[in-house]
Amino acid sequence: MKRENFQSRLGFLLVSAGCAIGIGNVWKFPYVTGIYGGGVFVLFYLLFLVIMGVPVLTMELAVGRASRKSAIDAYKALEPKGSKWHIHGWFCLIGCCLLMMYYTTVAGWMLDYFYKFTTGAFEGMPNDAIDGVFSAMLANPGEMTVFMVIIVLAGFLVCSFGLQKGLERISKWMMLALLALIVVLAVHSLTLDGAAEGVKFYLLPDFQRASEAGLSKVITGAMNQSFFTLSLGIAAMEIFGSYMSKEHSLTGEAVRICCLDTFVAFMSGMIIFPACFSFGVEAGSGPALIFMTLPRVFVNMAGGRIWGALFFLFMTFASFTTVLAVFENIMATCIDSFRWSRKKATIVCCVFILIASMPCILGYSSWYFSVVLPNATSGGQILDVEDFIVSNLLLPLGSLVYLLFCVSKWGWGFDKYLAEVNTGTGLKMSRAFKPYFQFILPVIILVILIQGLIIVKPAG
Repeated sequence: MKRENFQSRLGFLLVSAGCAIGIGNVWKFPYVTGIYGGGVFVLFYLLFLVIMGVPVLTMELAVGRASRKSAIDAYKALEPKGSKWHIHGWFCLIGCCLLMMYYTTVAGWMLDYFYKFTTGAFEGMPNDAIDGVFSAMLANPGEMTVFMVIIVLAGFLVCSFGLQKGLERISKWMMLALLALIVVLAVHSLTLDGAAEGVKFYLLPDFQRASEAGLSKVITGAMNQSFFTLSLGIAAMEIFGSYMSKEHSLTGEAVRICCLDTFVAFMSGMIIFPACFSFGVEAGSGPALIFMTLPRVFVNMAGGRIWGALFFLFMTFASFTTVLAVFENIMATCIDSFRWSRKKATIVCCVFILIASMPCILGYSSWYFSVVLPNATSGGQILDVEDFIVSNLLLPLGSLVYLLFCVSKWGWGFDKYLAEVNTGTGLKMSRAFKPYFQFILPVIILVILIQGLIIVKPAG
């Protein structure tokens, strides 16, 4: 069966960026930028994105484009005869499935809040009651299941139409709408009273704040954020390489994807900090920022129902484009590895993800438990355990495998990788980077892996 290609370069860039752009861009990047010295953190973040994020992204894309296959078959096509690199492809499939076992629930939360703001559920609600809306949602598995099911069914429906007619066509328009929404929301935040103070806090380099946090924490925070923002290591990007044309060099395309991803993260802060400073609300991190802090801001804002609905529409698009991209990866792997038709892959994968998503939903009620996780400040539920396995183990380990596969003589080899990366017009990768890729970059990724496994005593 002939493999589909992207219809356009814009389609590839927007779909790939849509995969990278997710909830973490909004509920983590602005917060860590704020506490780690504003512009100081941003400079380190951009540095690590260039020296770590871009190279590993080119490696995933190169493996995909050279093989024209999904992860398992890609390794089989490129690995030396008798080697076992393709085993990592199965871990990529497991990682994508595990990611969707909780990400579909969180995407459902975004859709739920979009519905709530659109229907006016928050209008006139006192501040102290807003936090209770999120708690009530978590305690109601029926409500969460409805919105998770909508996300899953819609995602697999889109992917069932194939790459060009489904994923590319829908993701392209959603990403363009997302980029337009984020600009509108940011411009609105900048017009609020007191917005300038929020922008100063967010963007001006504050070396005193950075030194109070600790320069080592600022650097490691920037390193972690630049690494995890692209979701590298579980073949989420590799699959799009397999659909690419050879017209453009991979380094240039990787830089463009990183720029789009960073733009959304940066603009999220331009929405959040001016609004929070304007209403005297402290910007935190994680779910509390999205589902407690910002709804309070919108409720007290003129036209807050509209602005709240637009914000959660933006968040729904950001999460749903990631869901579409990973669903396509799961389906493509099943089609390539098991020789299924796209129709069979759609049905089987959809049923599996629907069932596999339920533990995360029930983890806040009947299946609740609390476990101490490494590098956590509080106990974790099922969602936290699933996220820990993906983020702290599968992503860094998988990225290390891709790196070693592309630069070592026991894998695909640096020369073949470099030839694939530099095929096409655009920014080229220099051979001079070979020692850096072989000896320094693996150490940086190992540092990230070890950091993610360090046990921190929970607060309280």
